[in-house]
Amino acid sequence: MKRRFHTKQLVQSALIGALYAVVTMICAPISFSFVQVRISEALTVLPYVTPVGVPGLFVGCLAANFICGAPLYDVIFGSLATLIGALLTYLVRRQGLSKWLAPMPPVIVNALIVGALMKYVYMPGEIGFLAAAAYVALGQLIACYGLGMPLLALVEKYKDRLFKA
Repeated sequence: MKRRFHTKQLVQSALIGALYAVVTMICAPISFSFVQVRISEALTVLPYVTPVGVPGLFVGCLAANFICGAPLYDVIFGSLATLIGALLTYLVRRQGLSKWLAPMPPVIVNALIVGALMKYVYMPGEIGFLAAAAYVALGQLIACYGLGMPLLALVEKYKDRLFKA
């Protein structure tokens, strides 16, 4: 019987999750603010290189949101946004699309979901949805393209050493 994930892949996924959580916690002041740049979101390019990034990012985001005391809505929907973004990033690679599109799913998904949380849960009546989504998208663009693309180039260079099963 063939296992879906080998032990090494499970460990790699756990390391990605731990790295996401630790970076989020270290950078908490800018990870949870109104205009947020969650540095750990740079890791959302990893599913473009390896599928083990998908569960790792989801668990890492879930852990970071929970440990940092984010409201329940953020723990649930913020983590789901990261999961959906990671899955879509993985599909970008599977469909043979350009690596320059790899950061786009987390940017769009987080802008929509976290933007909706800001508008309808945390600041109803104070900010419009498009403005909230734009603030989230801006932070995501900085993290995912500004930091994620250099990370992706580095990981692609060493992927045989890093993610060899």
